[in-house]
Amino acid sequence: MTDPVRVPVGAGTPEGVNSAYYLPERGVVVDPGPPTEPAWNALVDAIGSLGTVEHVFATHWHSDHAGLACRLAEAAGATIHMHSADAPLVGDYAAARERRLERDLATLRRWGVPENRRETLRDADSPSAMPETYPVTTHEEGETVAGLEVLHTPGHTLGHASFACEGTLLLGDLLLPTYTPNVGGSDTRTDDPLAAYLASIDQVNARFETGEPGHGTTMDVTRAVEEVRTHHRERARAAFRALRTVEEPTPWAVARALFGEMDGIHVKFGAGEAAAHLDRLAALDIVERTGENPIRYRPRVEDYPSDLNLTP
Repeated sequence: MTDPVRVPVGAGTPEGVNSAYYLPERGVVVDPGPPTEPAWNALVDAIGSLGTVEHVFATHWHSDHAGLACRLAEAAGATIHMHSADAPLVGDYAAARERRLERDLATLRRWGVPENRRETLRDADSPSAMPETYPVTTHEEGETVAGLEVLHTPGHTLGHASFACEGTLLLGDLLLPTYTPNVGGSDTRTDDPLAAYLASIDQVNARFETGEPGHGTTMDVTRAVEEVRTHHRERARAAFRALRTVEEPTPWAVARALFGEMDGIHVKFGAGEAAAHLDRLAALDIVERTGENPIRYRPRVEDYPSDLNLTP
């Protein structure tokens, strides 16, 4: 198999320009990109003939990765493939989006985010240019389609998948070269998302030395995993320290102590990141929950353990 063709699609983001991947010998496109005309034109120019596309894979439901999946599948007569946990947010887009908005609002409230911030975030959440419904073929861990093996790598989203093909690993947003993937706020369906995420990066690290990310170019997986683990160890320690100083011990208050003022989508990402670390510490008996709406925590230990292992 020749190496996948990387196609830069979409505009620049904090994560970097999206990377779609075209595997011409297999008729496969992975993560076609956001639902914009510039991204579509870049994708079609790279593919050359839509008749060569039989399968469209999306690593996860976020629109900057899956936004063009339905349009490409329709134009090429191809099949969309996703992990079963994320597939409804593309295949049943309109209804799933409404459920997501309500779920996000309820979760933000539980995290202690003020009402005005919650409503501003919902008002700014515009629908993507995607059909209300579209057929999506669902898959589970270990299934193989067109030579691509499905690796369920949750954490960033509940149904995030990476795809392996003849030693090549297509990472999606599991690991990124310039940005640590958000864990907690990027999908409010997740339960102890940091535990899931750390298990996911260990899964790929055990099998692959390099990987192709959903933003940017080829990464050293082992180095990236160690950097991410260091990041989360430091973030968990910082969250513990912040918990001891904030007046109202909620994820939102801890997020403000960690990140300062947050606007737009960073309200959800910041509060979710804090909640993910506090939930992981609660699972390890370093902190405990003392309330549910909003969620509150308190330390269970006087000093943060220097050798604490966050992995479940």
